[in-house]
Amino acid sequence: MAGEPRETGHTKPLVQLFPKASECVYTSCYCEENVWKLCQDVATRHGSELQHCYVAFVSNSWRSVPLWRQRAGKNEDKLVVWDFHVILIYAPDERAVVYDLDSALPFPTHFWKYAMETFRSDEVLQPQHHRRFRVVPANVYLREFASDRHHMKREDGTWIKTPPDYPPISTATCKDNLDSFINMDPETGFGVVLTLEQLFNRFHRPNAKATAPRTPQPQPTPT
Repeated sequence: MAGEPRETGHTKPLVQLFPKASECVYTSCYCEENVWKLCQDVATRHGSELQHCYVAFVSNSWRSVPLWRQRAGKNEDKLVVWDFHVILIYAPDERAVVYDLDSALPFPTHFWKYAMETFRSDEVLQPQHHRRFRVVPANVYLREFASDRHHMKREDGTWIKTPPDYPPISTATCKDNLDSFINMDPETGFGVVLTLEQLFNRFHRPNAKATAPRTPQPQPTPT
């Protein structure tokens, strides 16, 4: 895994789900579809590993979530504030890695490093920037996700960002349910909704004693 140390206690390396980021299907500003395509690729190339993959939507009720180390970021810390973001987490055992095609970090990056550098901590942020995470099994996401891309269209029908060159993703019964994944109401939608601390405790070596990051280095605070 480029730039990442091998964790002790394991002789079996993690399966390399993708050859490299540049060979993955990617469209800027369509992270929800990029991750769907990653899941589809895992199902095709490494079908038995799909059960260990999870899709995580990052958002909140204000639709305003700060993320660091994103390639779209303009400052030194590569900070962005988006309405939502989507990542793929691969956790075959107590190890977990994150695949994020929009990140400036390696592809993939161990969950601990990704969380510390991308999410940092909610404690130094205004409440409207606290992150929530809807975590959905990858096989469920592949089966249930649909988007007609209307969220990327202006009122006059023109595109805010150029869409992917493949047809919109749909199911037999649904053309668009993107908002149900972005919505962080735990009583609705697929999967489970977690706080940052809960996400950390779920994916950072659950067999080991660990606590969520609470003392980040000084950082710019979105307002």
